[in-house]
Amino acid sequence: VQLQACGGGLVQAGGSVRLSCVVSGGTFRSYDMGWFRQAPGNERTFVAVIRRTGTSYADSVKGRFTISRDNAKNTVYLQMNSLKPEDTAVYFCAATAKSYILTALTRLGGYDYWGQGTLVTVSS
Repeated sequence: VQLQACGGGLVQAGGSVRLSCVVSGGTFRSYDMGWFRQAPGNERTFVAVIRRTGTSYADSVKGRFTISRDNAKNTVYLQMNSLKPEDTAVYFCAATAKSYILTALTRLGGYDYWGQGTLVTVSS
């Protein structure tokens, strides 16, 4: 299974970016898909997850970010609106075929497969 994330770039504060993550191999529709981010000098942290039962977000992005998926295109998206300088980070997509509880899916260990990351830089 391979994950390829793209869509990052430089954006001004208040702007929007949409990240995409294409999954090849495996059965995409059976995966729970997550987005994480890692700011310079910081640990990788949970952003959002989409499961068959719904979506969940980190408090820091609720109301601004939206995770969605297109099973026909094997792709998960992260629409990021009202961006802030503190959103600057490398964003990673991740996938798991296991039926973990939501708490596990907010942790790095809840995922089996990871993409390479795409950098989002938000200027003030």
